[in-house]
Amino acid sequence: MSITIYDVAKAAGVSMATVSRVLNGTAVVKEETKKKVLDAIQMLGYRPNAVARGLASKKTKTIGIIVPDVSAPFVAEMVRGMEDIATMYQYQIILSNSDGQPEREIDLIGTMWEKQVDGMLFMGNHLTGDLLKTFEQAQIPVVLCATVDPEGRIPSVNINNEQAAYDATRFLIEKGCKHIVLLSGATDHPVVGKPRQKGYRKALKQEGYQAHIVECPTLRYEDGLETLKGILRDNQIPDGIVAVSDELGVAAIHACLDAGLSVPGQVKAIAFDNTRLASMVRPELTTISQPIYDMGAVAMRFMTKLIHDEPVEEFSFLLPHDLTVRSST
Repeated sequence: MSITIYDVAKAAGVSMATVSRVLNGTAVVKEETKKKVLDAIQMLGYRPNAVARGLASKKTKTIGIIVPDVSAPFVAEMVRGMEDIATMYQYQIILSNSDGQPEREIDLIGTMWEKQVDGMLFMGNHLTGDLLKTFEQAQIPVVLCATVDPEGRIPSVNINNEQAAYDATRFLIEKGCKHIVLLSGATDHPVVGKPRQKGYRKALKQEGYQAHIVECPTLRYEDGLETLKGILRDNQIPDGIVAVSDELGVAAIHACLDAGLSVPGQVKAIAFDNTRLASMVRPELTTISQPIYDMGAVAMRFMTKLIHDEPVEEFSFLLPHDLTVRSST
């Protein structure tokens, strides 16, 4: 089994970002931390440039990345992980925003193909038939990141979204909440929709509590604020809120405070992602911590393996999530 940067980070007890900084020399790292990383590399026999040295002459050493919106905190952190590993393996990247529009996604895949990228990392909403056909026609490796192919035809890197939503809901139940609202993405969304709704429902069903799922048009703050304000205006006051993104979580806190409700006194709120937003709002937001940087980094390493026909142990890679408790609960 080949050794990855993820294995090095785990052995050294540091993040993948720290391993990347040590190897690339892109930032100052404490000598003690640097020694831990270098010792782990030596112990495991990790060789980050072994693949790069074997590149075929016809390769462009360029990988395309298509995301909905790189300005979103979640996406920005994930792309940084992708870029750091690309640099480590001596690849350039071409980054494009699709705005979540299916037609633009297809156009961008065509553009990437014309630029002769060696592979594509893709983050989007729904894998339509036209999109899958375009991937197939491109005839280059594709890896999904924070995106799921329900049929399992395309390799992907994610967390266990159903279990994460169950854990978040269960946490609120254990805090005494009985009327918990889920601020969800579209039900048919393969990541922030159906899987997280399923985990939420499972936790409530165990206690005999009623589910109240509210779909937001997007995962943006403005849509979450407007959606939840509408619920509160109708006097549907929950005692707990699970939001499927940090932006929706911040919106939930603000909507409650604007309605004169105390957080966490009257309403407790928990969200997903653990981006910088979670610690910038007051009260600070309890959130499911996704290893966002690592997801991007693992997806890029996955890509380099596919490009060079290296053995791949897992086709769909699930990284562990965690719960970061702050003052909103």
